[in-house]
Amino acid sequence: MTYPSTELMALANPTRAALLAKLESGPQTVGELASGMAVSRPAVSQHLRVLEQAHLVKEEFQGRRHVYEIDPAGLVVLRSWLDRFWTRSLTAFAAEIEKQPKTKSTHESRPRSSRR
Repeated sequence: MTYPSTELMALANPTRAALLAKLESGPQTVGELASGMAVSRPAVSQHLRVLEQAHLVKEEFQGRRHVYEIDPAGLVVLRSWLDRFWTRSLTAFAAEIEKQPKTKSTHESRPRSSRR
């Protein structure tokens, strides 16, 4: 597995990370994405180009409108890379648990009451 440097570098910028987060709710135009952002609309377009080059978003033309949406293919690359660490952590955790001495649970040692 190769290091996803393009994808990670694209997301290292807070504006681009915020744009990707806005796209979680579904496809949006540049104008919709620029709304509420601290940067200009042309700057948003430049950030979207970087995200597109990193395969994190896709652009679709609808007439004169540019509509962007999350590109699952780019996220798969990131997820695969990050999953390696999660898998290693879970494997190490399981190995540590197996080393622990087995003890009886407190439920097994208490006598059952015969209330009715």
